Amino acid sequence: MHVLRGREQAGTTDERRTEMTSGHAFFETPIGRCAVAWSNRGVQALQLPDETDEKTLAGLRKRVPVSMERAPSKDAKKAIAFVTGLLSGNKTPFPFPKLDLEDIPEYNIYVYNTLRSVPVGTTVSYGELASRTGKPRAARAVGRIVGLNPVPLLIPCHRVIGADGHLHGFSAPGGVVTKRRILDLEGTQVPKTPALSGGNTKNPNKAFTDRKHPVGTAMAVRFLKSRDPVMKALIERTGPCGLAVDGMTSLFETLLEAIVYQQLTGKAAATIFGRVTDLFRPKKVIEPLDILRASDEELRSAGLSGPKIAAIRDLAEKAAAGELPTVAEIRTLDDEAIIERLTRVRGIGRWTVEMLLIFGLGRPDVLSSGDYGLRKGYAVLYNSGRLPSPREFAAAGERWKPWRSVASWYLWRAAEGVRLPGEKSR
Repeated sequence: MHVLRGREQAGTTDERRTEMTSGHAFFETPIGRCAVAWSNRGVQALQLPDETDEKTLAGLRKRVPVSMERAPSKDAKKAIAFVTGLLSGNKTPFPFPKLDLEDIPEYNIYVYNTLRSVPVGTTVSYGELASRTGKPRAARAVGRIVGLNPVPLLIPCHRVIGADGHLHGFSAPGGVVTKRRILDLEGTQVPKTPALSGGNTKNPNKAFTDRKHPVGTAMAVRFLKSRDPVMKALIERTGPCGLAVDGMTSLFETLLEAIVYQQLTGKAAATIFGRVTDLFRPKKVIEPLDILRASDEELRSAGLSGPKIAAIRDLAEKAAAGELPTVAEIRTLDDEAIIERLTRVRGIGRWTVEMLLIFGLGRPDVLSSGDYGLRKGYAVLYNSGRLPSPREFAAAGERWKPWRSVASWYLWRAAEGVRLPGEKSR
């Protein structure tokens, strides 16, 4: 890996970054518009797509405070080619760009070098990665370092998963949803533990069930193809459905992490969530009473803002009072009941719960009508490029019942790497 250091130079890190920063640029990929920043010494940061270009740029500028949008440098062009090639399924590696990671500690660099040796289509656990660096007991520290990765995809932090096969967290916008999409594009078979009873444990990719009827996605695909000729053509172009359930072990911890990560770049969120976890060492699992017993000063010391402290206390209070369902209990509730109960918690909105329904609980008939990517996919396929309103999209989606979650997976594929006519920068 080409890594340039600059600690011996005079001035603060931000001053050196400002002096060396040449610019930033957006570029299209199969998962949306990414952004890259560079100096005349190499690539400094890469940001995965957020909801808008403005949010993507804000995330980039957490790493590189000052830059101007301009034509990519030679190294930035290499980074763009490397990332787009990777996400397009190209098995031939593109030339790797030079990186300017001057403020990264030496051990972090060693972890990143080691991580770069993990091949496309494979994964490694945090513990195994720590062992490869010669520090087998440093899995927790390695996890934090992976979360601080300034150049995702160039350094493939998405290939690190839990020892139990679960994806766990991901510090980029979209969290594990984004992580799963990237691994899917790489053709990676990730072992998963089905979250729901009645699933097909021999093939976890088909453990896509609701609370009453164990089913595989093949049934859903057959239904959609018979009902909708446009969807049929999309399915035949795209291939088998890669939607899979990533089971939860603790609803409280899942929502706690979701709140901490909101409105932050992945790097900042991973750091803060690591500090929150550290408050309760040597415990491995954070419980509601841990949050309630912690003082505001302790929580602020971890980097949590006042509103987020209030939100996680609200979550902990509801969990301690029995108002938050257990994972077992939540499986007995219908979708709207789950949305109604979980959105009572500060910081948890409808979209967050809808993603949990699809990817955490495997509910087959969820259509997130406010999701931009889904509406964009619909615009591309059905609406001559015109983005439908959430209400229009919800009405159109009635045709895919009772398999709207599977239809959603294909609509996300349809939206990848496409710009709508007259679409504003996102």
